[in-house]
Amino acid sequence: MKQYNIAEAKSHFSELIKLALLGEEVVIARDNKPILKLAPVADMKKARQPGSGKGQILSIAPDFNEVPADFKEYV
Repeated sequence: MKQYNIAEAKSHFSELIKLALLGEEVVIARDNKPILKLAPVADMKKARQPGSGKGQILSIAPDFNEVPADFKEYV
C-alpha cells in the first residue's frame, strides 16, 4: 500500500488512477492520517448473488412491521 499526501495526489492524480486501475492500493492522507482509498468502481460494487444471505438473519423483531407510535399521524 502506498500513501500520498493531498498535495502529491493533486499533482500526480492521473498516475495514481493508473496505479489503482492496475490493482495497487492507493491511500490519500492528510497530516499522515489516511482519509480515503482510491479504487476502481468495479471493485467496490460486487454483483449480488441470490441466496447469499441465507442463514445470516438470526431473528426479526415481532413488531418489525409496526408503525412507531410517534409516526402514527403520518400513516
